[in-house]
Amino acid sequence: MSEQPLAIFLMGPTASGKTALAMELIRQLPCDIISVDSALIYRGMDIGTAKPTAVELAQAPHRLIDIRDPSESYSAADFRQDALAEMAKISAQGRIPLLVGGTMLYYKALLEGLSPLPAADEAVRSEIEREAQERGWLALHAELAQIDPVAAARIHPNDPQRLSRALEVFRLTGRTLTDLTRTQGEALPYRVCQFAIAPQERAQLRERIAQRFEQMLAAGFEQEVVALRSRGDLHPGLPSIRCVGYRQMWAYLDGEIDYDEMVYRGIVATCQLAKRQMTWLRGWSEVCWLDSNAHNNVEILLSKIG
Repeated sequence: MSEQPLAIFLMGPTASGKTALAMELIRQLPCDIISVDSALIYRGMDIGTAKPTAVELAQAPHRLIDIRDPSESYSAADFRQDALAEMAKISAQGRIPLLVGGTMLYYKALLEGLSPLPAADEAVRSEIEREAQERGWLALHAELAQIDPVAAARIHPNDPQRLSRALEVFRLTGRTLTDLTRTQGEALPYRVCQFAIAPQERAQLRERIAQRFEQMLAAGFEQEVVALRSRGDLHPGLPSIRCVGYRQMWAYLDGEIDYDEMVYRGIVATCQLAKRQMTWLRGWSEVCWLDSNAHNNVEILLSKIG
């Protein structure tokens, strides 16, 4: 194990300060950053995803950012393949891969390998989407609870992407997502040091989320989504537009909700995302927790790496 190359995971909920800490850390260690974020992969989606600024990217280039058009899909399997390739390049140069982000499914795929899940089937997904429009996602969640109660307990009814995938897997294979994910693939060939950063008080995280959403609006988030809509080939059914903030802004621009409701829903959806991320992390093993408000996180992190 000690002969394996080192990799550092810096995880945490949205708006917890991961990027700022990563920027501090690279001044102390020969690290190269790999983004672990299912939203940062999309080109032209910069403000609403809180993508690192041009200044930050100039100081510390992030790999696996801006690698897909918003019309394209990207799976955990795609991420694992891309991340392993980037990690190998970094390690070959004698440097340390620093994986930063909050997409916990990507981290799980890296650590444990991939289970034998079927590839996405657009026909099945379209059928599920149609049923959701007719019956509502709550009804589909109840259906999942009958089929796969373990997955239903983990997936929130307001998380259509994961809910749809769980139903899709069952309809394609006749086996539940829970059953299939018990079979794991090849483990990650690295010595991994895992860290998670978050405020100690939940109210502080909600405040940080609300403040950042307002900052996004001031930075031109509405104009960014207007530009995406003007392309004509994007729609709310795509994973990119289902990202938190984007689907609420899209609904506002469609006239479905007013501006204040868009802001409220955007913040609430982001808080729900953060809650799901924290739920994942609380069940994570071998994690060293860091406080977002602490001033000695780099020192703690360096001491743990050894």
